[in-house]
Amino acid sequence: MTPVHQLGLWLREFMMQIPLPIVRGLFIAVPVVIMVWVWTLPRGETEPTDHPARWDEKLKWIATAALGAQIVIYCTF
Repeated sequence: MTPVHQLGLWLREFMMQIPLPIVRGLFIAVPVVIMVWVWTLPRGETEPTDHPARWDEKLKWIATAALGAQIVIYCTF
């Protein structure tokens, strides 16, 4: 058995010790943190500054919808 195999086995055993509710919480927490970060961005970073933004140019709402869908999927399965 090579050192790479031993490293892989050690990593597998280490990961198997992490409880699944913690993994699920992390999968839900990451999109929530990204959503909070998106909403704290200044308006000039997420909308055009040279003309009034159309509905499809308001990136905060689009990102919120995409991240919200991920959160719903991860919470229900």
